[in-house]
Amino acid sequence: MSETTIEEREVMELDPVARPAQPLAVQQTGALAANSPAAMMMAAMAQGASLEQIEKMMDLQERFERRESEKAYNAAFAAFKSEAVRIFKARTVTDGPLKGKSYAELHNVVDAVTPALSRHGLSASWKLSRDEKDWLEVTCTLKHTSGHSETVSMGGPPDAGGAKNALQARASTKSYLERYTLKAICGVAEGGDDTDGNPPPATVPLGLLAAARDAAMGGWGALSKHIKELTPADRTLLEPASHELKKAAKAADAQKDAQ
Repeated sequence: MSETTIEEREVMELDPVARPAQPLAVQQTGALAANSPAAMMMAAMAQGASLEQIEKMMDLQERFERRESEKAYNAAFAAFKSEAVRIFKARTVTDGPLKGKSYAELHNVVDAVTPALSRHGLSASWKLSRDEKDWLEVTCTLKHTSGHSETVSMGGPPDAGGAKNALQARASTKSYLERYTLKAICGVAEGGDDTDGNPPPATVPLGLLAAARDAAMGGWGALSKHIKELTPADRTLLEPASHELKKAAKAADAQKDAQ
């Protein structure tokens, strides 16, 4: 018997090395989610998949997750739009060529859209995407909890009007751009108290409206049940918001069907 054969026999007769039930990384960090990239890669490797095949699988998974994230964003944004957010022109110009004109300040826009955005898992943020001596650009990002986001950018020169110093001129432009990019990404516009001689629209008590909106987030069935439990007087008070609530309920049902 040759020396090589003896060595091979010795290797074959060795007791198998005990292997951990799961990789060390998994033991240290906890169980991997079944649909996580690491778990998918490990499963594919265990079945003899090549690196190229694993890369294709991971790319497919990433594209699928991006599509699902975008669908969730679209459903949430539709639900947000159904709330018909109103922005009031709370500031009146007291001098200059625009004296007597009203407009909404940045905080008016933020205060108007933030509660409705939050109810649907959306949030807005800004960054100064260009910061030059004679030009500023602001980018507003609207992001959903699923990870998908959309952006709008707008730029302009420092606002040197009204005897502003250099810092005030830049701050004025930045605030202006933040206001308009937020309105653009949310698809909202300013309104006011002027009704051109027509009676102002009926308002719904905030407590009554908030409860109905919460019910609408559960879909049409939940909203119908909620309305049936109201008193006739409360149903009458809620009537001006009926269109908004129906759209929100339908959007919530559509989101459930998409999941």
